[in-house]
Amino acid sequence: MSAPSLTPTTADPARHSPPHRTPVRPPAGRFARTVRRNLTAHGFLIGAVVCFAVFSWYPMVREFLLAFQKTEGGETTWVGLDNLTTVYHDPAFWQAWRNTLLFTVLALLLGFVVPFAVAIVINEFQHGQGYLRLLVYLPVMLPPVASVLLFKYLYDPGYGLLNDLLTTLHLPEQQWLQDPDLSMLSIVIASTWMNMGGAALIYLAALQGIPGELYEAAELDGAGLFRKIWHVTIPQTRLILSLMLLMQIIATMQVFVEPFLLTGGAGPEGSTTTVVYLIYQYAFNFNNYGAAAALGLLLLVLLAGFSAAYVKLSRAEDA
Repeated sequence: MSAPSLTPTTADPARHSPPHRTPVRPPAGRFARTVRRNLTAHGFLIGAVVCFAVFSWYPMVREFLLAFQKTEGGETTWVGLDNLTTVYHDPAFWQAWRNTLLFTVLALLLGFVVPFAVAIVINEFQHGQGYLRLLVYLPVMLPPVASVLLFKYLYDPGYGLLNDLLTTLHLPEQQWLQDPDLSMLSIVIASTWMNMGGAALIYLAALQGIPGELYEAAELDGAGLFRKIWHVTIPQTRLILSLMLLMQIIATMQVFVEPFLLTGGAGPEGSTTTVVYLIYQYAFNFNNYGAAAALGLLLLVLLAGFSAAYVKLSRAEDA
């Protein structure tokens, strides 16, 4: 029997070479789902962009162009600053701005303070907050026209409930919408009741996020209700308060529905003529779309400047 050979044999390269791995491909179904998901996301995004372009950006660009154009006999010509000059020399121009600023100030005194106070009161209730939130938000769910007509009935000098209440209390009746001194205040009261529900719920959500330990520490220091609101509640909700202040100023500067339906727009002696109502008059009563666009451009520049100043001051405070 022969001895085994000690000569090394040549190794089989096929045995020791790394195996060839075929790349794993995702199943066709998973790939198709990924494509569909991305297409759906891009479809929604494109739809949103198209909506903004058609209903927001295009009207803004069109308004900017109309402010420097004039259309007569179907022909459009560039007139430069003539539309701005026409608006500036209108006697109703400065009256509309004064009324708009007056409405803004009164709306901030009522519409900014009242919802915050209502939110604080609701936050103190341990039970029934859901019903109170529904009760506060109910006016927002009503159509604005219905709410305005309701207040028009309340303000009626002949059979209005407010004058009936004053008569019951042996107080003199008031011409709420016919008196130039009361017409704007009456509109502010109606607007506050109509729109305070959303702001109150936002404030309530912010209040419920404040840690209870802060109020307990304030009570240990002997702080009363108003001191707790001033030193705890307001500082903890400063961001929400400042944001709501900006949004409310922008909204009140564009008031139109309430004075248009309650006092016909201009009101007694022009006491409720606002900037947006004057824009409406230029466009639909005078058929002067260039002047309407010019006045709208002034309002846009004013609100944009205010918003930019607010953002700059907010960043400076946070720095």
